[in-house]
Amino acid sequence: MTRIVVFCLTAAALLGVAACETVEGAGQDIEKAGGAISQEAREAQN
Repeated sequence: MTRIVVFCLTAAALLGVAACETVEGAGQDIEKAGGAISQEAREAQN
């Protein structure tokens, strides 16, 4: 069971990285995700 979970997580991570054509694209994706998390945190505080 653990092997299946690890495999699925690894496959998802590889697909996510493959979706970013460049390092710059990966950076932009990470920046957008961080912005979304920050926004949700601000809303949760109010």
